[in-house]
Amino acid sequence: MAVEVGQGRVEGASERRVVANVLRGSIGNLIEWYDWYAYTAFSIYFAAAFFPKGDQTAQLLNTAAVFAVGFLMRPLGGWLLGRYADRHGRRAALTLSVTLMALGSLMIALTPSFATIGVAAPILLVTARLLQGLSVGGEYSTSATYLSEVASTGKRGFYSSFQYVTLTAGQLLALGVQIVLQQVLTREEMLSWGWRIAFVIGATGAIVVMFLRRGMDESESFQREGKSSESRGSLRALAQYPRECLLVVGLTLGGTVAFYTYTTYLQKFMINTSGIDAATVSWINFLALLVFVVIQPLAGGLSDRIGRRPLLLAFGVLGAVGTVPLLTTLASTTGAVQAFLLMLCGLVVVTGYTSINAIVKAELFPTRIRALGVGLPYALTVAIFGGTAEYVALGLKSAGHESWFYWYVSGCVLISLIVYGSMRETSKESALEEKP
Repeated sequence: MAVEVGQGRVEGASERRVVANVLRGSIGNLIEWYDWYAYTAFSIYFAAAFFPKGDQTAQLLNTAAVFAVGFLMRPLGGWLLGRYADRHGRRAALTLSVTLMALGSLMIALTPSFATIGVAAPILLVTARLLQGLSVGGEYSTSATYLSEVASTGKRGFYSSFQYVTLTAGQLLALGVQIVLQQVLTREEMLSWGWRIAFVIGATGAIVVMFLRRGMDESESFQREGKSSESRGSLRALAQYPRECLLVVGLTLGGTVAFYTYTTYLQKFMINTSGIDAATVSWINFLALLVFVVIQPLAGGLSDRIGRRPLLLAFGVLGAVGTVPLLTTLASTTGAVQAFLLMLCGLVVVTGYTSINAIVKAELFPTRIRALGVGLPYALTVAIFGGTAEYVALGLKSAGHESWFYWYVSGCVLISLIVYGSMRETSKESALEEKP
C-alpha cells in the first residue's frame, strides 16, 4: 500500500512537471505568434504608411507580398534553428528564435512612414519581416519538437495540441489588441500611429520571454540522446529519411492553405468581399478563434484514444468537399452571426489537421534529427503554399476571378487527403517512444 502511494506521488509530480514544461514552452510560443499575426491584423491600417498612395486593394496586395516574403525565410529558419536545436538543445533554439522576433517587431514599430523616408520604409519593413520569418521558421519546428518530447506517453496528442492553442492564442491576442485600440482611438489615429502600439507590445513581450526561456528545462529525449553524433541535425542525416520528409510535405500542404485561408485571409475577405465593416469582422474573428483554441486539446486528446489518421481523414474529406460551398456562401453573407457560424465551420474542419499535425510529424523522426525533420520540409511547404495563400486570393480577386481561389484551396486539401489515406498510423509506431 505504501509503495502504491509513493508511486502515485511520483507519477503526480512527474505529470505536474510535464504541465509546467508545456506551459513554459507555450507562453513563448504565444508571444512569437502574436508578433507574427500582428502584421496581418494591423496591415489594413499600416498599408498606406509603408507604400505609395493607391486604391485599398493595391496597398493590401503590397502588404500581402511582404507577408509572403516573410514566409520565404521560414525554410531557412527551419533549417538553421532546427539544426541548432538538434545540436545544442531545444531550449537554446527557442531562446534564439524569440530574440529574432523581438528585433523584427521593434523595427516595424519604429520605422518611419513612406511619406517621411520614401522607399527606405518598405525596405525596412521587408527586412523586419525577414527576421520574423527566420524566427517563426525555427519556432515552429523547435516548439513542436519540445512539446512532443516533454509530453507523457499516452497523452502526447493532448499536450502537443497546445502548439496550435498558443499559436492561435497569439492571433487572438493580436485581434484583442486591435479591438481595444479600435475602441479607444479614432480611425485617423489608428492609420496615423495607433497601429505601432501593437508592435511595441509584441517587442516588449518577446524580450520578457527571451529571459524566461533561459530557465526552461531541456527535454529528456535530447538529454538522453547526448551530443555525440556529428551528423546530428545535418542535411546528410535528414537525407536518410526521404519518405518521412515527403510525408511532412503532403501532411502540411492542404492544412496550411486551409488554416491561413480561414484565419489570416478571412478577415480581409469579409471586409472586401462580404462587405462587413472592419470592427465587426474583428469581433467575428476573435470569437471564432476563441472557440477554435478551446477545441484543439479536445481533438488532440481524442487522437490519443482513436489515433491520428481518423482526424486527418475527417479534415481531408470535409475540407475537399466543403470549401467551395462554404466560401461561396460567405461571399454573399452580410450578417455577423451567419459569417461567424460559417467561419467557425471552417475552423472546426481545420482542427482535424491543426490539433495533431505537430505530434504526427514529431513521431516520424528520431531525436537526433527531429527538430530539423519536422521544421525544414514543413517550412518549405508553408512558404510555398501557406504564405502565398492570401496573395493568390487577392490576386485572383483583383483579376476578377475570386471564386477560383475556393477551388484552389479545395484542390490542395484533396492532395493531402490522398496522403492521409496512404500513410500509417504514427501513434502506433512512434519514434518518440524509441530509446537510444
